[in-house]
Amino acid sequence: MIGLTPFPAVRYSAAFQETLLLQLLPTLFVLAADAPPAKEWTTEQDHANMMEQLGITALRPGPSGRPGAPNQANYDPSKANPYPDLPEALTLRNGKKAKNEPAWWKQRRPEIVEDFEREVFGRVPKNTPKVTWSVAETSNELVSGVPAVTRKLIGHVDNSAYPAINVDIRMTLVTPATDKGPVPVLMMFTFDFAAFCGGHTKKAMPPPGPSSQQRLLEAGWGYASIIPVSIQADNGAGLTKGIIGLVNKGQPRKPDDWGSLRAWAWGASRGLDYLETDPAVDSKRVGIEGVSRYGKAALVTMAFDERFAVVLAGSSGEGGAKLHRRNFGEAVENLTGSGEYHWMAGNFLKYGASESKFGAKTANDIPVDAHQLIALCAPRPTFISYGIPEKGDALWLDQQGSFMAAVAAGRCFACWGRATSASPKAIAWR
Repeated sequence: MIGLTPFPAVRYSAAFQETLLLQLLPTLFVLAADAPPAKEWTTEQDHANMMEQLGITALRPGPSGRPGAPNQANYDPSKANPYPDLPEALTLRNGKKAKNEPAWWKQRRPEIVEDFEREVFGRVPKNTPKVTWSVAETSNELVSGVPAVTRKLIGHVDNSAYPAINVDIRMTLVTPATDKGPVPVLMMFTFDFAAFCGGHTKKAMPPPGPSSQQRLLEAGWGYASIIPVSIQADNGAGLTKGIIGLVNKGQPRKPDDWGSLRAWAWGASRGLDYLETDPAVDSKRVGIEGVSRYGKAALVTMAFDERFAVVLAGSSGEGGAKLHRRNFGEAVENLTGSGEYHWMAGNFLKYGASESKFGAKTANDIPVDAHQLIALCAPRPTFISYGIPEKGDALWLDQQGSFMAAVAAGRCFACWGRATSASPKAIAWR
């Protein structure tokens, strides 16, 4: 009988089992119907709910990146470091130093992970459902003139506990057609322009020179493009949907529940689960890459999943490689506002509070900072990039604050005899 463990044949006939199943079906349907429907909240409603859970009555507004705005972001270096003392990356809570690798892995690193999970990015639930991968399509094609094998993959998340929400992770794996052995792969968080523009997009002009995909394939690498919004929506209204909503059965988050950044990182880890089963992939040499909000997600992925071998975090800014304690460009208060709070744990809103049952908190009250997030990547190669400042948005993103975080994290890399920020072999800056 499908869905039931067969009864011993010596005691119950097949006819009896069928009759019993028919009698149970109405009860099963009633139980399914009793599951509460998913909340259909707006971003503002969800944001207000989290403030209410935390006892926050007012948040400080985040600075504006618009020149001349009344609350224009600070770009004066003399005012950029109101909290110059960073949390010690290698000092245990008991005040002792983590002086060797065992002390780091068994004592200090778990302390830092706990603080990030509770206060910054949120916890991945223990009951997160299984993901089953399938190959939807395989094709041989030319990618920028390079012969390649393309596999379009779907990772279906088991939603039997709450069928009202369906999550199918979309990932495309491309490997060189000429390589016979397993190849290293760079997984890339990829922006879904079609979804963002309602399915209507114009083909963008490629930048001059070979594409990054072409360079990877020519170097004997493969790449995997994973779509973050197929894992979790990039807005507060979507927090009762996607993988976060599925695990919460359509109900609002609790303060230490995960936000979108941690959910995207979880999805990347499930993508790596698949890559570990593909004979075309050298699963010990899989990197993770992203830019802007996905640069934040790439750094979070690397920090929490030790299987990834290298990270390229581009323009990650506040919530990524930039120090929270810096007052330059984007600030903590931007992440606690309704536009970006969904990236973080609900508890992170506390650090933008001006009025609450616990008073006011600032960035200086956060128990961890970006240098410790980078330190969680040690001793694996970690590349932090802001490109060419004059051609980007380096002031708003505060590349200097990220450089300072990288230098502070370099002490952790150096502790294991690895290279520091002065040498590009372990932690590098551009």
